[in-house]
Amino acid sequence: MRKIATAKRPANRAAGFTPCAALAAAMMSFAAGSASAQEARQPDLTRQQSYTPHHVSSTDPTGANADSRKVEAGGAITVMDADGPGTISHIWFTLADDEPLHLKRIVLRMYWDGEATPSVETPIGDFFGLGLGTYHNWQSQMLSVGSVKALNCYFPMPFAKHARITVSNEGQEPIQALYYNIDYRTYATPLPPDTLYFHAQYRQAQPNKGWSRDWRNNGDPKIVNKPNTDGADNYVWMEAKGHGQFVGVTMSVLQNQDDWWGEGDEMFFVDGEKNPSIVGTGSEDYFLGAWNFGGKPFSYALYGAPVVGAESAGGRSSVYRFHLDSPIPFRKSFRATIEHGTANHRSDSYYSVAYWYQAEPHAAFPKLPPVNERLPAVQPTGGPGNGG
Repeated sequence: MRKIATAKRPANRAAGFTPCAALAAAMMSFAAGSASAQEARQPDLTRQQSYTPHHVSSTDPTGANADSRKVEAGGAITVMDADGPGTISHIWFTLADDEPLHLKRIVLRMYWDGEATPSVETPIGDFFGLGLGTYHNWQSQMLSVGSVKALNCYFPMPFAKHARITVSNEGQEPIQALYYNIDYRTYATPLPPDTLYFHAQYRQAQPNKGWSRDWRNNGDPKIVNKPNTDGADNYVWMEAKGHGQFVGVTMSVLQNQDDWWGEGDEMFFVDGEKNPSIVGTGSEDYFLGAWNFGGKPFSYALYGAPVVGAESAGGRSSVYRFHLDSPIPFRKSFRATIEHGTANHRSDSYYSVAYWYQAEPHAAFPKLPPVNERLPAVQPTGGPGNGG
């Protein structure tokens, strides 16, 4: 949404309103399409379930109360190593780590069916929407952070043969206490052959490189009249090859420049499109808010902005959107992007995790940036509020 717009649009937009019954139906349909038809959906509490429930945790194997694991600097721990067929239904973490920005230093990885490269690879904070390396409470249908520092995930994660989840400490200090609880189900018969697997990919641009330093505000004529029809130089949330469906994104923004960061449109490229078939109207519009979020945080089942910062260099914001009402399918490839400013004129820093389901094998992920490059810090970009 353009900040300089004069025609006011309705604040309650259809894409952001999902009646409870429709949401429940969408969730059941989505889960059934991405996991086993055997109770992979949210269970019907009036019917006897036939799956076998399992729970893996950091509980003290001696039966005492030392219910956590220490992970030394440079070390890693496997928190789940289980055979299928099955579906992970819930993941919970909390940890004690005194190192600053440890949420950016600790890496979460997930592997399905013995694959060599992970289908999930992201700093643990970013996976749970904490992309700025600090904690804040927020709530959605799929992810939440509760009081105090409780990290929860409800994405269904099917596996036909095997599931392995690891946590790696790439910091310089130990994780003094890592607590975890993971709930999953196993089935007596195989998953359907068309089952799609959960994927999550971290990306960042610190900073995005805007096409101009010579501007005073987002309303400069040379800014607002700049075209961008093919998404050149957009920030990329994810790219995939194969067939599957995109289900959402969490993103955090550290402003390097003054004025509103959200003068950018989402653009989705399906099956090799040169020009996007799905194009939006502004960053806060994609995340189903409006008018710069009114400067106030909000958090709903499928969309929100739990952190809304000042519109100046150093401002920090976090946003999310889940497409459970209508996952975006692709048959050959998919690329999800968003502009950083009008036609990419701004040079703010973005940190994101995209979530999708697809058939294996998946394309190689970009190499995870080194730890020091993942730590959020205002960058010298020039432009308003940044020395130029």
